[in-house]
Amino acid sequence: MIKVGITGGIGSGKSLVCEIFKCLGVPVFNSDMESKNLLSTNEGVKKGLIHSFGAQIYSSNGEIDKAVFASIIFSDEDNLRLANSIIHPAVASRFHDWCEEQERSKYVLKEAAILFESGAYKQLDLVIAILAHEAIRIERIKKRDNSSEIEIRKRIDKQWPDEKINSMADFVIQNSGNKLLIPQVLEIHKKLINDY
Repeated sequence: MIKVGITGGIGSGKSLVCEIFKCLGVPVFNSDMESKNLLSTNEGVKKGLIHSFGAQIYSSNGEIDKAVFASIIFSDEDNLRLANSIIHPAVASRFHDWCEEQERSKYVLKEAAILFESGAYKQLDLVIAILAHEAIRIERIKKRDNSSEIEIRKRIDKQWPDEKINSMADFVIQNSGNKLLIPQVLEIHKKLINDY
C-alpha cells in the first residue's frame, strides 16, 4: 500500500480535494480532525498538555477549551512547538494503526495542513500539494470561519509558503479557480493506481 500525503495552506481546498478522492474509493485519514479528537480522548496527550500549559485549557467536562488553547499556542512559537511535540506522535501512531485497517487499498491519503512543517511527510511515500492564491484562500476562510483577515494572516504566517511546499511535493493540484479540480485529481489517481 502506498501512503500519500495531501497538504496545502489553510484555505487551499484540501477538504474538497479529499472528498473527490473519497468518491473514487480512496481512504482518507484527516490528521487535523484526528488531532482534535485526541485532545479530548487520549489520556497521554491530555496529561502532556495539562502539564505543559495548565488545567485551564480543559473545561470541566474534559473537552479542550479551543479559545484558550488557541490563544496559548498561536501567540508563542515555543508553545506551538511544544504542543505539536505532544500531539503529533499520537496522531502518527493513530495513522499507523489506521493504515493497517486499510490493507486492501492500493493507496491511502493522509490529509495534514502542516505535513512538511511537522516532518510527518518522512513517513509517507509521496505527497500531493494543493495550491491556491493567498487572496483566494483568505476569502474562503473568511466565509468559512467568520475570521478577520488579521487572524487569518497570523495562521497563514505559521505555515510554509506555497513555493516551498511546491518544491517538495510529488504532485501539485492548482485550486485558484482557473483549472478544474476533478481532471487534476483523476490524473493523479490514475498515476497512483497504474504507476506505483
